[in-house]
Amino acid sequence: MQWITSRFVIDLNSPKVMAIINVTPDSFSDGGQHGSTSSALKHCEQVLKEGAHILDIGGESTRPGSPAVPLEAELERVIPVVREAVKLGAPVSVDTYKPEVMQSVLDLGADIVNDIWALRREGAESVVSGHPRCGVCLMHMHRDPQTMQVVPMQGRVLTPVRQFLVDRAAAMEARGVSRERIVLDPGIGFGKSVQQNFELLASQSELGLLPYPWLVGWSRKSSLGAVTGRTSPAERVSASVAAAVLAVERGASVVRVHDVRDTVDGLAVWRTMSAPLGAS
Repeated sequence: MQWITSRFVIDLNSPKVMAIINVTPDSFSDGGQHGSTSSALKHCEQVLKEGAHILDIGGESTRPGSPAVPLEAELERVIPVVREAVKLGAPVSVDTYKPEVMQSVLDLGADIVNDIWALRREGAESVVSGHPRCGVCLMHMHRDPQTMQVVPMQGRVLTPVRQFLVDRAAAMEARGVSRERIVLDPGIGFGKSVQQNFELLASQSELGLLPYPWLVGWSRKSSLGAVTGRTSPAERVSASVAAAVLAVERGASVVRVHDVRDTVDGLAVWRTMSAPLGAS
């Protein structure tokens, strides 16, 4: 199992930790903490020391109800950070749905496009299919960030989420994007209730039957607060680590997290427990 990206072939036979690098003033958990280029790059260097395998840089908050960010503002936030981050020796992902941003960061050497819209915005498919080998993460989202929790999904969600992602992956393969470049994300929290999010976690092994790796992002999300009573995202670290380990145990190849060191430690315990008896 591997993920082919612009500059790296990422071995997914062991789980990988994707570190969230928000260069936004309004992200739900850490908005404003890494708004400057220098601060964001220090954070990149720190999470790599803590064991992150992939950096995921985002210039627009997609929390429920968040307003869209103008193209020029997103470019101003993201481009200086990506230009330097690609020099750090690790795969660089950019969390964006705007094709102009995708093209700009790929031109700078970024490795992965991480798109909450699963390349459904006009021009996005062309950018990714026109690149010789960039990786892509296709995520399921119900409606859009402004309305996804106002009118969330109804009923059981496993089947529609799975079918949507299979269809999007097939569309990209039809445009010449090899299967090894594609990773899927069920979109925890994106238009789904607390119960539906945990349905996806409980049934995640069924998603693993599909011929694509899975990226899962539970980090600090409100569903964890709902079951623990932790109202502040910063207080949800323990719950986030537990969810990440459970996601990996159920077949996730990549977990997208804020708290890298804690997640790496949690996965080390899981890995040791999962190793064959007597293995070093």
